Amino acid sequence: MSTQIKAVIFDMDGILIDSEPAWQLAEQTVLNSFGLNLSLEDVEQTTGLRIDHVVSYWHQRFPWPNYDNTATANTIVNEVVSQINAHGQPMLGVIESLEACKRLGLKIGLATSSSSLIIKAVLHKLAISHYFDAIESAENLDYGKPHPEVYLNCAKGLDIAPSQCIAIEDSFNGLIAARAASMQTVAIPAPHTATQTKWVIAHHQLAHAGLLPALLNKVAALLERTASC
Repeated sequence: MSTQIKAVIFDMDGILIDSEPAWQLAEQTVLNSFGLNLSLEDVEQTTGLRIDHVVSYWHQRFPWPNYDNTATANTIVNEVVSQINAHGQPMLGVIESLEACKRLGLKIGLATSSSSLIIKAVLHKLAISHYFDAIESAENLDYGKPHPEVYLNCAKGLDIAPSQCIAIEDSFNGLIAARAASMQTVAIPAPHTATQTKWVIAHHQLAHAGLLPALLNKVAALLERTASC
């Protein structure tokens, strides 16, 4: 089976848009209102998980009364949407990277754990919806990341074999999902976590500031290598 790269699939939060601080603040604000007293380091543990799984994760560890997963998750999502609409900014090199994928003739996908409300807010704020050939959310799936289903669905939507896709991720949970889907992976972790040994499972690791040139270089190198085989 050919392994020539034909598509790039992007995660959204922390890759396309600098929304992780908004998620972390919203999760801390809402969950701490129940008396949890979560720190930034605490909420970073669940980066990449679907929001209902995040709420469930913390309730299992620190149960609070009158538990309503859906209401709590919706409150967090609404706060994140508000933050994106007011302050959302693309990550460095995002537009150039999307343009580079088009120039290389690669299909472009989006595979995210975020809800349709968040997706709509991000694509509208950054005006990038026209770049994507397939957009998939884990919102209504039985399992979100680190389960690979959202990535497999995106590859199917692109009509490209998973092994011919590169997934761009900033979270460890997302990286596990992409690896489980048999995709090439590029990890672009937050700078303060970049030296952690867990990122060794990625095929490639890049600094966030090098998103554009690194993506171009990696895609071009893979294309050249597979074409010469």
